[in-house]
Amino acid sequence: MDSQNQTPAMNQKIFDISLSVETVSVYLICCNLSDNDMAISTKNLSSMWNGDEALLLEGLKDLEEQNILRKILSDREGNNIYKLLDVKRWKSS
Repeated sequence: MDSQNQTPAMNQKIFDISLSVETVSVYLICCNLSDNDMAISTKNLSSMWNGDEALLLEGLKDLEEQNILRKILSDREGNNIYKLLDVKRWKSS
């Protein structure tokens, strides 16, 4: 895929729904990974996250609950890969 013609993953609606600052930060990192054709994985997220791991995991859970992010692959060791969902599928808070 030609990333120069790709629409950025980030949607401004993320700022209009009632999510914590940490959850929005997780979302922004997910968008950055997506825009750079990198897997949205717990490994990649952890390498970019500078906060407490529990807050990262809580942010991922919140994004899944809001239908913003979907876990598409997981192993027994907690290595997960996610996919950003279209804004039309997001739940409104």
